[in-house]
Amino acid sequence: MSRPRLVIVGAGIVGCALADELTERGWTDVTVVDQGPLFAAGGSSSHAPGLVFQTNPSRTMTEFAAYTVAKYTALGGDCFRQVGGLEVATTPQRWADLHRKLGWAESWGVEARLLDAGECAGLWPMLDRGRVLGGFHVPSDGLAAAVACGRAQAERAIERGARFLPGHTVVGVEQSGGRVTGVSVVVSGEYRTIPADVVVCAAGFWGPSIGKLAGLTVPLLPLAHQYAKSGPLGELRPGPILRHQDRDLYFRQHGDRIGIGSYSHRPMPVAQDEIGPRSTTMPSVQAFTEDDFDPAWRDAVELLPALAESKYEDGINGIFSFTPDGFPLIGEAPHLDGFWLAEAVWVTHSAGVARALAEVLVDGRSTIDLHECELNRFERTQLSPAFVEERGKQNFVEVYDVIHPLQPMESPRPLRTSPFHPRQRELGAFFLEAAGWERPHWFEANAPLLEELPRDAAGAERRDEWASRYWSPIAAAESHAAREGVALFDMTPLKRIEVSGPGAAAFLQRMTTNNVDKKPGSVTYTLLLDVRGGIRSDLTVARLDEETFQVGANGNLDLDWLARHAPGGVRVRDLTPGTCCVGVWGPRARELVQGLTDLDLSHENFRYFGCKSGYVGHVPVLAMRVSYVGELGWELYTTADLGLKLWDTLWAPGLAVAGGRAAFNSLRLEKGYRLWGVDMTTEHTPYEAGLGFAVRDDKDFIGRDALTKDVTRKLVPLLSAEVVMGKEPVGHDGRTVGYVTSAAYGHTIGAPIAYAWLPAELTEPGTKVDISYFGRRVPAEVAAEPLFDPGMEKIRR
Repeated sequence: MSRPRLVIVGAGIVGCALADELTERGWTDVTVVDQGPLFAAGGSSSHAPGLVFQTNPSRTMTEFAAYTVAKYTALGGDCFRQVGGLEVATTPQRWADLHRKLGWAESWGVEARLLDAGECAGLWPMLDRGRVLGGFHVPSDGLAAAVACGRAQAERAIERGARFLPGHTVVGVEQSGGRVTGVSVVVSGEYRTIPADVVVCAAGFWGPSIGKLAGLTVPLLPLAHQYAKSGPLGELRPGPILRHQDRDLYFRQHGDRIGIGSYSHRPMPVAQDEIGPRSTTMPSVQAFTEDDFDPAWRDAVELLPALAESKYEDGINGIFSFTPDGFPLIGEAPHLDGFWLAEAVWVTHSAGVARALAEVLVDGRSTIDLHECELNRFERTQLSPAFVEERGKQNFVEVYDVIHPLQPMESPRPLRTSPFHPRQRELGAFFLEAAGWERPHWFEANAPLLEELPRDAAGAERRDEWASRYWSPIAAAESHAAREGVALFDMTPLKRIEVSGPGAAAFLQRMTTNNVDKKPGSVTYTLLLDVRGGIRSDLTVARLDEETFQVGANGNLDLDWLARHAPGGVRVRDLTPGTCCVGVWGPRARELVQGLTDLDLSHENFRYFGCKSGYVGHVPVLAMRVSYVGELGWELYTTADLGLKLWDTLWAPGLAVAGGRAAFNSLRLEKGYRLWGVDMTTEHTPYEAGLGFAVRDDKDFIGRDALTKDVTRKLVPLLSAEVVMGKEPVGHDGRTVGYVTSAAYGHTIGAPIAYAWLPAELTEPGTKVDISYFGRRVPAEVAAEPLFDPGMEKIRR
């Protein structure tokens, strides 16, 4: 079997790791080029302090780090020292957060424990024990010698046939017919071209420059980060790497000295054309600015008083890469086949990212879910230089902050707003943000409706202070309105894609699991799978006419996936920016809309999962009889210029209440509706996720041959004693057996709900489990789903 010719740009730790992973899988025609020397090539790997803390709120990032630890430990020599990792708390808020972090470790399979102040001091005798409340200890964390790890992996790749070429500056990315054909380089003043079928940019903070050569925007911001060493302190007992996140500091030992890294200084972005001119000992190292480091040194001495006996020295401002959301950039350019990125990857995750990309290139998919990291996750509005810089700087500032899972970025906002936004503001909407969209979570105007409900309807007593953040009891009133009356929900941020052309039906049949080749006016819930049967997304596909479909999708990744696979003659385009949508749901939805429209909304003439075009007042709409809250109703679509008129028309009769995302999430969980990217990902199959009903065995589709109905785990609802937030470990008989995905209070059923992945043998309704929530064991019980309206009477009336 012929293997593609592959060029990797960048011989830092990521490029070396990728060459190793690819050649191990039989792709041996690999050439790695770098403008610098081998293997301290001058990028971030060359100066990185090498601290590897594995535990992360993201399961994917934790998996990357765990594989990195395992692989670099196995390399032997000086590559990885498993000294352990210790994070200390000096405030009650941080101590509580370390309990939450222990939950992540348990959920993702990382061995860890909490320590008291005395145990922390036992591991780090220099600590001021009186300032420490406790710590979080992971014995398998440690120190990676980035250059040594890169060299060791490169040598293995070279033994299998890979070439490493230092002193090769990439000056062009060659392409023909929408496909990469090679890279142009300058070597000792001479110009040459290296042919390639696949090019991977692993150039670190130079990524935007390489991307520009390929016509690709790489949303990455190089930022200088300070690191210095103490003077000699005498003999030091070996100890773990240390984080003092309350002061944005980390520490490691260098023989008889202590290294101190700081994120407490001002963000210091470095433009692409400033990297070389402002460098000192190597391109990744900028001149040290003592004034920025002085406060960090004082904070370091406060935690480690013995540092006062010395002064800091050997300081650097070292460049690292930050993205708008803090995740790496992995994937293929949307416009140039064969041009891939492995960018914004720190040493901590280097081997894990390399393995994942090697799996995608060789096998067509990664065994680890990559949706948080995929290059094409960003909307166009999130690719502007101003956005990338502002969000990148904020991620630097917040890198060690205690971040609530619902906490939004504060700027730039508002960026994307629906046409309904002015009315939402008038109703006192509390907005959070996602994908640049302002999304109302509740409306202060609905507060008086709480007086009509029982005192405990909101479930506030089932929420602690953490679960009460970014939430309001008003959500109960809005949930009640949707269950008993009618509510308007802004669905504009839902990605809308048009697929059209003579082959559109056959294309969507091939791409999705359910039968979408139905008569015009039909709507189908279906899935996108990868080649191994993992769930890439779930879609709502409406057939508007013989050659036109409107697809309700989850985001830009679905647009990219469909566009990449579309054959000639099939057009895939994003409708979202020019359109809007309002969900009109509740038992009085027909009463509200029927008096405003020329459509016959009777059950007999407008069946569930059907769609029709008509008018609501003066506004032309596409009406779909679907519901994500489990109530009678319609999604009404129109063009953005008429959105405000549509809202006002629906509002005028005085029947409707505005509903926010907090109520929406509660309603969907009561009904058991899954949220892709949270409840299920490519690591799960339809049958495991309870979505087997959306799979047709009698048709061919991507991933069909890999599917099996045999399952060893399932996604199931739990009824718990408290409201949790998601990602908490689920225990049974004293051991961790699964983790929570989504959670909310069910205002209709009057109980907290948590969906969780559990072993199949523990998914029988009535099974007792517990959820570890900030160190507390919260009792829970597996329940039968759906929790609300199992006979579908309300939605089909």
